[in-house]
Amino acid sequence: MSGVSRGAGVTPVRGAVASPNIWRTPEVYERENRAADPDGRLWQALRDVVPGAAAWDDARVLDLGCGTGYHLPLFAATAREVVGVEPHPDLVALARRRTRGLDHVRVLPGTAQEVPLADGSVDVVHARWAYFFGPGCEPGLPELARVLRRGGTALVVDNDPARSTFGAWFRRGFPHLPPPSEVERFWASRGWTRTAVDMGWRFTSRADLEAVVRIELPPAAAEEALRHHTGLEVDYAVNVWSRTFG
Repeated sequence: MSGVSRGAGVTPVRGAVASPNIWRTPEVYERENRAADPDGRLWQALRDVVPGAAAWDDARVLDLGCGTGYHLPLFAATAREVVGVEPHPDLVALARRRTRGLDHVRVLPGTAQEVPLADGSVDVVHARWAYFFGPGCEPGLPELARVLRRGGTALVVDNDPARSTFGAWFRRGFPHLPPPSEVERFWASRGWTRTAVDMGWRFTSRADLEAVVRIELPPAAAEEALRHHTGLEVDYAVNVWSRTFG
């Protein structure tokens, strides 16, 4: 997406936690989205873990931390209503532009800890690398319980640093983050279920792969990874954390 503001002079919604990859370089993050999950394994896992064969169809879906709205049209293909919530004004504008032809999609400014929706108003919440990384995300968890209807399901997609090529890169690049075992205890102790998915990245050019690695890892870790990795694919493991609220 060319011509995107990098956020200079733009104030995110109060309480927002900065996401340096998409906030600073949304056009590169767009390439990452296109490369991710090329065989649809993550998408299938998201459908499978929500109870009920047709749970996604005719549902009200909230994409929490929707960024530029990349996934909103995918949800909108079957959902009755889709709401994207995003704290960065530039990204809100891009998401609205992307979905302007979809009458049943809305994009609202907001944060995980202050979702601008009514109690019990959605069936499924999807949060992909958006605020939820285990310890530290506690302020947003009560909001999930509040906005979901009885029987609704929350889905959190997070990196799995314990395995895969990208997981090893992530561990080396961010050694200060909680270890995978601590993150797993965090979610499991709160009643969430883990589904492991090998989704992968598959790029169409080496330039795109290198650009994405450089926005996802600190400079030294990114250059080390690129020196030792050839080709256009990266095996990449993620966890889908899910909980259905009664």
